[in-house]
Parts: sequence; C-alpha cells; structure tokens
Amino acid sequence: MADTKIPSGTAAREPGAGDRPGRPSAPLNRRRARGGATTGTGRLAALLVSPTLLVLTIVVIYPTLMALNESLYGPKGLDPKTGFISDTEPFVGLKNYTDIFTQAGDRFWNAFWNTTLFTVVTVLLETVIGVAMALIMHKAFRGRAVVRASILVPWAIPTAISGLLWRWIFNADGIANVLVGHQVLWTADGFSAKIAVIIADVWKTAPFIGLLVLAGLQVIPKEVYEAARIDGASALRQFWHITLPLVKPALLVAVLFRCLDALRMFDLPYILIGAQKNSVETLSMLAQNEASNVRFGPASAYAVLLFLYVFLIALAFVRLLGADLVGDGGVRSRRERRTGRRGAVALRRAEVTA
Repeated sequence: MADTKIPSGTAAREPGAGDRPGRPSAPLNRRRARGGATTGTGRLAALLVSPTLLVLTIVVIYPTLMALNESLYGPKGLDPKTGFISDTEPFVGLKNYTDIFTQAGDRFWNAFWNTTLFTVVTVLLETVIGVAMALIMHKAFRGRAVVRASILVPWAIPTAISGLLWRWIFNADGIANVLVGHQVLWTADGFSAKIAVIIADVWKTAPFIGLLVLAGLQVIPKEVYEAARIDGASALRQFWHITLPLVKPALLVAVLFRCLDALRMFDLPYILIGAQKNSVETLSMLAQNEASNVRFGPASAYAVLLFLYVFLIALAFVRLLGADLVGDGGVRSRRERRTGRRGAVALRRAEVTA
C-alpha cells in the first residue's frame, strides 16, 4: 500500500459531523442559526411595535393627512365664477399657501419670528436654570425633600392656571410693578408682553429639564467624584469634565422635548396676554384664529407649515446629535468609519465565524 502523507501545517483530525457529505459545515450551521434568530427577533420586535404604530397612525398620521387635504380647499361663500353662494368648500389647490406668503405674509412672518424667539430664549434659560435646579436637588442636605417638592410645583400646575396666576402678577397694580418700582403695562401689546411670556414659561417648564437632568445625575457613581477630588480637581472642573459629559444624553433629550413643545406654544400667551396681539402671536395662535373665523382651509395651511417646521427641527436635532441622544449608541458607527468599509465587513465576518 502507498503511504499517505499529510501535508505539513495541516492538523490531522477525525472526520466529524461537519465532514459528512450532504451536511453543511459548523460555521454555516452557526450562520444559519444566527440568521433564524435574527428573523425571529425582527418579527417579535415588529409585533411589539405594531400597537404603537397603530396609535401613531390614528392620532398623528391620519390628522396630518386630513389637514393637508383640508388646506387645499377654500372657505364657503360667494363663488366669484358663478356669483352664487356655495354650500361646499371650493377646491383652490395651493392658493392658501401662496396667500400666506403674499397677502398674509406680514402676519405669518410675525408669528413665525415670535415662535422662534420664544423657543430659543425660553429653552436656553430653562436649560441653564434646570441644570442648576438638578444640581441643587442632587445635593444631600437637610430638607432636600421639601426643596425638591417646591421646585417641581410649577411643573405640576396646569398651564391655564399658570397663565391666570402670572396675569394677576403682571397686572397694572400687581406684584411685578411693585418690585420694578414703576408702572409697566406687561399684558398690553408690546415688548413687555414678550418678556412676560418668557418669564412665565421659564418659571413653569424649567423644572422639567431639572427633573430629567436629576435622573441622569443619580446614575453617576460617587467613586468618579471621589477619584476626581483625590486628583485635586475643583468643583468647576468636576462639573465640566465629569457631570456635564455624563448627563449629556439626558440633557439633550430634555432640550429636544422642550424645543418641540415651545414651537407649539399656544395656551400660555393666549391666556396671559390675549388673542390677536402681534407681539406674542405664535403660529399655533394664528391657526386657531383662522379656524375660529370658519376659514378652515387657511387654518389647515398654517397647521401644515407648523408641522413641517417642527418636523425639520426635530429631524435636524436627531441627525446632528443622534449618537449623543442614546449615549454610546454611536460607538459601532464610529468604529466602522474608523476601520473603513472593508474593515467593517471583515469585522462582521470574524464575529459570525467566532
């Protein structure tokens, strides 16, 4: 018999299940098992998410499509083509949108800039004050429970009640004028009305940001601060290099929620100052005013533009800061960008065959 030589560098092994004809090798089995598990996980995820998608379809997508459809129709009234009064809303196409930027352009841009101003100023002030509130509530001292409750009280008060409360404070003979020392018409139409709305909104919603930041502070280990103190880090350096980076995901989520909420501001300026005041009229107030005058087509057009504005702000926020919103969710994407496309593919193949 001829001698069978095994090439050098090749380990001799007994034939196993993976060497039998007609059966796949072990890595292929493992790959197929992982593919089946991924499919099952995907189906389970789709099943769990389907109730949420159904609710979003009912309360968000369907009303948005109905508003978009309603914005293409004009108000009932005299038909200029026939000279008769029409009982149905005539189809006008994009006329409501063109009127917003032509005939009603001044009022629209005034409301747009008011909305943007309130959003930027209030969110900035609420972020600074909210972080300070969270740091105070996180400290261990006697009476901390009372301080936490007093800080969270403004957030618990309904916005309508808060507007009435601040309307009484900003009255002509109210507490605000007593503190200022001279007569200021806070609730009249003017720059003072903007200041009144900003103060009232910051007072009410700053505790919301403080509450979310406090939740982020409570998950930071105390050993981190102890190590920083041993290394001689000051309180300011600890806040800047430890506290702020670790609470950044919670803070960004709070800022995102507050931006979306401030862009839809309606009830506070409406109750505190009043309707049809140019200094505080927002896009939501403008849409409500058109709807109250039975001009549902223009009102729907304003609502659609507001929806697009909020959607673009949210999309830009998530696209620019998406990795920070989920903490370490961007680690894998950064690793893939660093290793390159081929490196990422090789890394995934190694994980499959491991």
